[in-house]
Amino acid sequence: MAFAGFGTSQLRYDMFDLERSAAEAKRLAKCENIYHRSQVLAWDGKDVLGELLAKHGGVHVPEDKRRALERVFTIILWGELAAWKISAQLADRLVPLEAKMAATSQAFDEARHFYVMHDYLTALGFKPGRLDRAPQALLDLVLDTDDLAAKLMGMQLMIETIALSLFQAVREREVEPVLTELLRYYERDEARHVGLGMQYLPSLLAGMSRGQHMRLVTYQIRILYWGLTELRLVQDDFITLGVDPRQVIENVRKKQLAALGAAYEACGIPFDRDRNWAAMSLNAAVEMLFPVTRRAPLGTRARAAWAAFWHRNQPGSLDVFAPHQHAIRTARDVIATPDG
Repeated sequence: MAFAGFGTSQLRYDMFDLERSAAEAKRLAKCENIYHRSQVLAWDGKDVLGELLAKHGGVHVPEDKRRALERVFTIILWGELAAWKISAQLADRLVPLEAKMAATSQAFDEARHFYVMHDYLTALGFKPGRLDRAPQALLDLVLDTDDLAAKLMGMQLMIETIALSLFQAVREREVEPVLTELLRYYERDEARHVGLGMQYLPSLLAGMSRGQHMRLVTYQIRILYWGLTELRLVQDDFITLGVDPRQVIENVRKKQLAALGAAYEACGIPFDRDRNWAAMSLNAAVEMLFPVTRRAPLGTRARAAWAAFWHRNQPGSLDVFAPHQHAIRTARDVIATPDG
């Protein structure tokens, strides 16, 4: 506690004194670039949504799909608020300047995502209510933890990959014209947010003891449990929207394996060292909850889950994030191409 200039201050005067390896310095430079790219690629939510509503003559969705769309994107709405709060927490607590800048840029993006999604749902004629228990528990796990590695992993590498997979699936099905175009903007931002986790988590992992790693894996399994429970909760809504729940889960798995694998490998820890229990649990849970044949007998699902549990995972390819690099119009009235 500080008093009249004496005592411990919340200002980290040592933030420029931290020793860095060449690899860590390179990763932090990428974190700084995330901040600067976010400034270049920032888009005006009011303008973009307004133009899309005018272009398509408002929001048009068949009545049989309206309720399903509302249920899925109410979860997204509150998820964006949670992401806004979590990124602000990270911006406050991360010490290196570059990581702090990247987290700050995410908070700016998430604020835009929240108000734009609220305005979109309002145009849909819906007033968001409370979340069901599963998505609430998922978000609270990340909001409430004081462990920086857990918060960074839970938000950037796990919840963001779920959101990206869902956005991609709904966009590809062209469920509603305004939303289809709007999600291109969301996806481009969210893919950049995953980058913060991939670049800074290795710095936190490298200094952990084996016990700390095991606690992080246990936390990861809890995140997976509530994430899968959430997706199970809305699987009928996915089907109503023409989205295959199993395909969403497969995309989530690919993205999480790619992002987590890159983070672990960056600090010299083999992703599947001593078996990755979180990934193994995810493999098994997918076969039990989202079987290839939807009404497969319990015995069939159990056998598939047992085989999937012992399947050895390999880090996925980062190419799974390529579909999210859309051309968008920035607030500077510039069309940012996928490579720009």
